[in-house]
Amino acid sequence: MNKQQLANRIWESANKMRSKIEANEYKDYILGFIFYKFLSEKEVKLLKANDFKDEDIQALTEEDHETVQFIQDNIGYFIAYKDLYSTWLKMGKNFDVSNVTDAISAFNRLISASHKAVFENIFQTLEVGITKLGESSGARTKAISDLLQLIKDIPMDGKQDYDVLGFIYEFLIGKFASNAGKKAGEFYTPYEVSYLISEICAYFLRDRTEIRIYDSTSGSGSLLLNIGRSASKYMDKNNIKYYAQELKVNTYNLTRMNLVMRGIRPDNIVVRNGDTLENDWPLFEESDPVNSYTRIRVDCSVSNPPYSQRWENSNLEHDARFERYGLAPSGKADYAFLLHDLYHVKNDGIMAIVLPHGVLFRGGEEGEIRKNLIENNNIDAIVGLPANIFYGTGIPTIVMFLRPARPNTDVLIVDASKCFVKDGKNNKLRASDIRRIVDAVINREDIENFCKVVSREEIRANDYNLNIPRYVDSSQREETWDIYSSMFGGVPKRELELFRRYWEAFPHLKEALFAENGTSSVTVKTEDIKGAISAHADILAFKSSFKAAFHGFDTQLCARLIDGMEKVNIAHEEDNICRDIFDRLSTIPLVDRYEAYQLLDDVWTGISSDLEVIQTEGFESTKIADPHMVMKKSKGREEELQSGWEGRILPFELVQQNMLGKELKSIEDKENRLGEITSEYEELADSLNEEEKDAEYFADDSFVIKEVTKKLRELKNDKSPDAGALREKLNKVEELYAEEKKLKNGVKTEKAQLEVLTKRTIENLSDEKVKELLKIKWIDGLISNLSKLPETLVNDFADKIEALAVKYKDTFADVEREIKETEKELCSMIGELEGSEFDMKGLSELTALLMGE
Repeated sequence: MNKQQLANRIWESANKMRSKIEANEYKDYILGFIFYKFLSEKEVKLLKANDFKDEDIQALTEEDHETVQFIQDNIGYFIAYKDLYSTWLKMGKNFDVSNVTDAISAFNRLISASHKAVFENIFQTLEVGITKLGESSGARTKAISDLLQLIKDIPMDGKQDYDVLGFIYEFLIGKFASNAGKKAGEFYTPYEVSYLISEICAYFLRDRTEIRIYDSTSGSGSLLLNIGRSASKYMDKNNIKYYAQELKVNTYNLTRMNLVMRGIRPDNIVVRNGDTLENDWPLFEESDPVNSYTRIRVDCSVSNPPYSQRWENSNLEHDARFERYGLAPSGKADYAFLLHDLYHVKNDGIMAIVLPHGVLFRGGEEGEIRKNLIENNNIDAIVGLPANIFYGTGIPTIVMFLRPARPNTDVLIVDASKCFVKDGKNNKLRASDIRRIVDAVINREDIENFCKVVSREEIRANDYNLNIPRYVDSSQREETWDIYSSMFGGVPKRELELFRRYWEAFPHLKEALFAENGTSSVTVKTEDIKGAISAHADILAFKSSFKAAFHGFDTQLCARLIDGMEKVNIAHEEDNICRDIFDRLSTIPLVDRYEAYQLLDDVWTGISSDLEVIQTEGFESTKIADPHMVMKKSKGREEELQSGWEGRILPFELVQQNMLGKELKSIEDKENRLGEITSEYEELADSLNEEEKDAEYFADDSFVIKEVTKKLRELKNDKSPDAGALREKLNKVEELYAEEKKLKNGVKTEKAQLEVLTKRTIENLSDEKVKELLKIKWIDGLISNLSKLPETLVNDFADKIEALAVKYKDTFADVEREIKETEKELCSMIGELEGSEFDMKGLSELTALLMGE
């Protein structure tokens, strides 16, 4: 299975296994054991690379001082053979919870002095919390054994960037966050927000050969890691130094684990468990005689601190971090975190911080700090995010980008509050939303209803209030009614002007649809607006231009992804294809290039997962079918059992549709007939009278076949017409039942045969056939969806123009005339009514009202 499938399986099992344990706590156990597995396997890999045989590894004890030293010098720690993760698995029923506690204790004792800051007490949360995994030693042993089995399939080699471990680790952190409620904010920034920040900051740092990056409230370390990942596109990843500080011990440990597992060198990891606001950090330590206890400044600082948190600000007026700008109020530490981060950024560096929307307009001390930041020219850009985008809080948030020194004095303000899709209870930025925002920040352009470059003079005129709606109006335009067109008909010119971009793209279309009449409106020329638009030469030319722009795109994708599947750079290829799409659309008006990119991203996760497997396991992995494993209850406990087969790369359904159509159609025909039989049962049931429906052969709205057979025997000699009619219906039920039973058995047999045949077909595919199927899976759907973009755009435009014409088709005079005619008809009908004296008086009064008397 690919990394996404493996991650899903582990999450589903872990979520069941945690039982009553809070998601926020259980994450520390499973992530801790994943990290321990990583450390164990890293040590074994080191030993095997240095010609240690299995028997040598099995002899490893801490008494072998020479080997212990060798291992510590290379990886910073030592784990004895008896404490290795693989040894625990081999112990089977002999494994005990004490094996874990003893191993953690030994690990802390055997850390290299040079790696203490990275590894010391890193398993403290796991060690302290083990008692919560069960009320007895036996229960805890079972819970841990289940966890060890659950994570055993996670590969740890990371070769060819097949970073399954890191992916699963991040995936699980995200899943636990979505289930942790308000506590999620303590350790997790959603990947989409993290990636948005990372891409902007990394672009700013793109010309540097080495950098320092810092997160003052690091949580799980995900935001910091994403900055490093994005920056490594422009520089050697080993030239990135990571600084992180986190207040809570358990999340501080998550940061360290996350950084280590991503292959970051220990000497590039500088982490601290502490209060960011209470004690300034990072600092050069006392071991540095030149800089002793002076601030360290970084190229990039990023953070997502707790929102509007109370803090102790007494006696900090002259703290170097705050004295230049002012002291944040004790009830809201938002600007305290911001100023702390800014203080540690180099003059030519950049910082990004996630904050609640209120920091843009709140007054008092915060208003003064905001004024000073603007006058000191520090605020570079503000991005307003959608509400409800973070787990555990629905408040609107912003990302503020700041620089200690800038050549320009304006501020870019982006309103991305409408850029999202619903994802369960939360909102989520799509890949196209992220790219749209990143491009806007990088290009610093005014885009109507989305972003604006605001001068410092305008901000001053607004009393330093940065509330986004003051500068960017992203609200939907309210519907208006033109008084002249409402009275005299025609479509108002000013409402047609709202479609200016379309008239510019289709220069002859407007005159084909509308005629001048010497007023502020125009007359509609045709009854069939949609037909006239779709058949117009400008529209046909537009569609033709789009088609020409993408001519050969499928061939190019085949060459890059299929012919080059074993060498393509997976990490960069989506960006390459995206640029190609943007280039092809550069001369095509109206089509939203970001929507086109979204179509690519929608399929890219699947394509990249397949490519990772192929590059790791070779082309032959495309011809492998694996057991399909599902969790089922067996003997009172959840077990993983096989339920058929699935293609490692090629889905069974894809192979069946394209190579085994005859067999598939046979099954589909039988299933269609089964659906028809169900309808025939319903028709027969509807034909029964109430007495027949109360009989024993009909219960719970369905026929009982045993009782049907019994009733038919009773009716055999009954010659009455009613008995004959019922006998005919019940005979039909028996016939249908026999046919249904035969069909169901046939479907079951043929499905089993088809599964075996599909497996055999995949295993015997030719290389060319594999490539043909991969083209269908990866490319054909994307090409088809891209080709629909012009048609969708034109249809949407035509709907709006037709709606505008319909809106003004009937004038107020027409409506008034129709009302009078309806009143006349109603009065005429009332005149034909008969009733008592008082009824007739009431009707007479109603008639008078309707006639306006």
